[in-house]
Amino acid sequence: MWSTPGSIPLDRTSPVPLYFQVAQHLERAIESGELPPGAQLENEVQLAEQLGLSRPTIRRAMQYLVDRGMLVRRRGIGTQVVQAKVKRPVELSSLWDDLASSGQQPATTVLANTAEQASAEVARQLGVAEGTPVTVLDRLRFARGEPLARLRNYLPPGLVPGLADETLQRQGLYQLLRSGGVTLHAAAQTIGARVATPAEARLLGETRGAPLLTMDRTTYDDRGRAVEYGRHIYRASRYSFELALLAR
Repeated sequence: MWSTPGSIPLDRTSPVPLYFQVAQHLERAIESGELPPGAQLENEVQLAEQLGLSRPTIRRAMQYLVDRGMLVRRRGIGTQVVQAKVKRPVELSSLWDDLASSGQQPATTVLANTAEQASAEVARQLGVAEGTPVTVLDRLRFARGEPLARLRNYLPPGLVPGLADETLQRQGLYQLLRSGGVTLHAAAQTIGARVATPAEARLLGETRGAPLLTMDRTTYDDRGRAVEYGRHIYRASRYSFELALLAR
């Protein structure tokens, strides 16, 4: 049972609602690991007494985190922390870099590292002739020891020769491209969603038919050359994209 400290800094003169201040504190505790997955919180009455707040205020804070998928209420058990999602900004960065920078301990299992003849779609994305031999990388990416995504990437011939499985396990693809002299400049990306096939569910540790996020991305270097085409799937229960929107 995790006890909420009475020292949560609450600014009662702030325009930020008290429920949201409580929710933000608990959210930071979850994301930092202070509140690990499976941790059980005290009930609303106890939390309200500890913090000197009303029960409706605490209930609203809890519901905010339930709606964000960070807490779950179970009859007969109470309120528990669920596995926090990996939040990834939509920018020109690799999943490995994003996981490493946020302390998510990335790891990789290489499922395939081979050469294939480019299909019509792959050829179109990479700007090569159909049937051209391209490098195909198929990898399972983990975060904190848990499967998170399956990454399939196609590279044009001769871009970064001799990519060994051991190297792909230790570094992200964009790191390897940069170390090979490639200057990443821009990308065209499409994000979607679909349900997992039985094979995908087994690979990712999900239930059959679980929701998946999809991302197709073609990345270009500073000369406008397509340097990789990726088709990735992510566990929607563990992963989300973040976008910043500006008014026009």
